[in-house]
Amino acid sequence: MEKLTNIIEAILFASGKSVELAIIAEKLEVSMQEVKKALSELEARYGQEGGIRLLQFNGKAQLASNPDYKANVEAVLNPIREKELTRTILECAAIVAYKQPITRSEIEYLRGINSDYAIHALLELKLIYPCGRKDAVGRPILYATTDEFLKRFKLNSLEDLPDYDVLMAAITRPAESYLYAREEYRDEDGTDDGGTDTGEGDGEEGLGGYEIPDFLRGLDESDLVKIG
Repeated sequence: MEKLTNIIEAILFASGKSVELAIIAEKLEVSMQEVKKALSELEARYGQEGGIRLLQFNGKAQLASNPDYKANVEAVLNPIREKELTRTILECAAIVAYKQPITRSEIEYLRGINSDYAIHALLELKLIYPCGRKDAVGRPILYATTDEFLKRFKLNSLEDLPDYDVLMAAITRPAESYLYAREEYRDEDGTDDGGTDTGEGDGEEGLGGYEIPDFLRGLDESDLVKIG
């Protein structure tokens, strides 16, 4: 029984989400009673003070962190996640900004990867919103940027959108760096007060010289219709 308990623990850990008990029993060729007994052993193993909790609901089981340690977990993981996910999320926002209205599948076509998390995060941050449905098979949801998006990036309107890479620079730099990169924060000769070139120079200082990358160029509405 201990081996079965360990196997189920490994399954739940690897899944990262809920798994149906019936599927576990079927694939491991054990009875439902044996599965439930193994889960009871897992609950006892973790206890009330352990860092892991076993959740059981609607014929499913899932491993989760102990809510008693939520603040500690967030203190360590949130900064790491923000650093890793900020570029991904705002890259998605940039695509929406330049190509709106746009569907999830169109965003994923441009990015080349699944974008469910990024879209969900942008909706939670109120940077994008569902603005309708596309007249295509399945009538997928269309997304567009919100006023909050404009406020976040100090834009008066979408006409003020900077070059794509300047927008991406705003993700990883303080707001001051983004504002500095915009034309009204440069001297007339294209330099800052210290003489640093902000025009078409290369390197990180040359924000003003960035252009929208190729994967955002050359795609118009007729191209995207083929994707939806």
